[in-house]
Amino acid sequence: MSRYLLLMSITLMVLSASPVLALEVTDAVITTAVVDREPVDSVEVFPRQNGKLYCFTRIVGANEPAMVYHVWYRGDQLMSRVELPVNSPAWRTWSAKRFLEDWLGEWRVEVQDADGNVLQTVDFQVR
Repeated sequence: MSRYLLLMSITLMVLSASPVLALEVTDAVITTAVVDREPVDSVEVFPRQNGKLYCFTRIVGANEPAMVYHVWYRGDQLMSRVELPVNSPAWRTWSAKRFLEDWLGEWRVEVQDADGNVLQTVDFQVR
């Protein structure tokens, strides 16, 4: 009888376990615009007069709805954290950031999963 209870307990644990999300970023770029859900360019150095930039991300592997975050940094200073839903196994999403004229320097956007794991980093400069 105890073997039966052990087997039933293990079966219930396996059946009740939630599926593991294996999110993967297949493309991430900083772009000057997103048109028809696609980036129009991929640039690493931006003149400060651009004013607004986008981080475009293509994500695969979400077998159920999930969240990712675009975390914008200027140097080591956190400037913005944007929550973005991922609602299918192949998903495109983006966030935007307006820049002040004195925000020159090294920037990066970290694409993070819901647990804060960095899936990909995109580096760029504002001059």
